[in-house]
Amino acid sequence: MKLRDSGMPDEAYWESLFDTELILNSLEIDAALGDVIELGCGYGTFSVSVAKRISGRLLTYDIDPEMAARTTARAREAKLDNVSCLVRDVFADGFGVEDASQDACLLFNILHCENPAHLLIEAARVVRPGGHVLAIHWRCDIATPRGPSLDIRPQPEHIVDWARDTRLLTHDGRILTLPPWHYGLRLTRV
Repeated sequence: MKLRDSGMPDEAYWESLFDTELILNSLEIDAALGDVIELGCGYGTFSVSVAKRISGRLLTYDIDPEMAARTTARAREAKLDNVSCLVRDVFADGFGVEDASQDACLLFNILHCENPAHLLIEAARVVRPGGHVLAIHWRCDIATPRGPSLDIRPQPEHIVDWARDTRLLTHDGRILTLPPWHYGLRLTRV
């Protein structure tokens, strides 16, 4: 299922909207993480950098075959052998991996979906106890050059409430400011 109010601009423009290293540092994505799963790889904007940082494998998904192919090509160009990119409708079919098999699940700019609580439950299912669901989204309090319309853009407090409602995830109370356009959350699997 393609997300509502989604669509990708030109790759160079898209990548200019993120301080990828700041975001990954703020979310504490590093070699302490083994296997990581990502939903919505897009052009591989985060995928390649994540794969370089972690000690395990990155399994990443996109509904769009062209996005999956682009991410695969970028991983190959970077000579990374720890990236697998699959075309899959995770909303309909789940991640298709074992319970508690991942150290982290990345949900970047995707929680404006129609059923974010369902997605958080699936993300929590695949993350081991003590692991993390790491989310970023477009800020709601400032004008941003991209992102879904404000009426479907989740506020950080909404994501925290949805996570709490899963009874599988906790939040440490921090809302990360990720300039210029994003915020982030580290949710922990209980």
